[in-house]
Amino acid sequence: MKKFKLKADFKPTGDQPQAIDYLVNGVNAKMPHQTLLGVTGSGKTFAMANVIAKTNKPTLVISHNKTLAAQLYQEYKEFFPDNAVEYFVSYYDYYQPEAYISSTDTYIEKDAAINEDIDKLRLSTTNALLSRKDVIVVASVSAIYNLGSPIEYQNANIRLKEGMPIRQNDVFTRLIQLFYDRSDYEFKRGTFRVSGEHIDIFPAYLDYAVRLELTGDVLSKITFIDPITGRGLSQENLLKKKEGSFYKDYTQDEIDSITLMRAHGEFTLFPAKHYVTPEDNREEAIEQIKHDLLERLKVLNNEGKQLEAYRLKQKTE
Repeated sequence: MKKFKLKADFKPTGDQPQAIDYLVNGVNAKMPHQTLLGVTGSGKTFAMANVIAKTNKPTLVISHNKTLAAQLYQEYKEFFPDNAVEYFVSYYDYYQPEAYISSTDTYIEKDAAINEDIDKLRLSTTNALLSRKDVIVVASVSAIYNLGSPIEYQNANIRLKEGMPIRQNDVFTRLIQLFYDRSDYEFKRGTFRVSGEHIDIFPAYLDYAVRLELTGDVLSKITFIDPITGRGLSQENLLKKKEGSFYKDYTQDEIDSITLMRAHGEFTLFPAKHYVTPEDNREEAIEQIKHDLLERLKVLNNEGKQLEAYRLKQKTE
């Protein structure tokens, strides 16, 4: 079954058809490396879009900077409007690493500012990779750094289905374990709010929210809602495109997915952060850190480095 649907008002011309066929044959032959050369404006991005469509494989496009990544993201979204084109770059607007100036005994704490919109796009990328096969990820070199175990992240989800028995307090516990914060007054991504037996959840990776309606200890209804108005999303609203927006539109496949989830009365919620660690692993890591700290403090004190030992203990504890 063909997953990737390339849409363009033009067709490959000149040397493009030959280059596309050569690259496709190389992919099918499992060649480890291929290089496409071309001057600026020669249509390399369009040629690669054709390669993706013909090979029908999930694709990672890595750019050396955010500016070019954003440009490629927009272009691939236009070429593949019905597929999951995702954007994954560093979410730091500002980053100051920690530092220590020994001459003045000055410790400078780490400081950072995270762009919440880019964080949403990163989480959307992870969600797409775990739930779909027609994914194109446009990324910067940020994509090469480890985010933890994908298995642990996937296993941490909450599967919700209408009619299932579940207590309200159990929902709260699971949401907090997945790094969702309760916020009854400021409803934003990564939060949930409660009104009577209604629990509204704003997934960190989506543009819409989910409302759980409980009747006693039973999940009686799941509704997809607009996070601003609180109204249920109709088919008409889902089909509306946010023209000119940098952020994710609803593709036809996503609309079909939402419609299917609504028809079956089910929804799977993924964590609000990438760094998910099982409780057992976390406790084991904490104990190991405590053990290593004591060993290191002994070494520093024996070497007469009481100041360094104090700083290390202060920073770790």
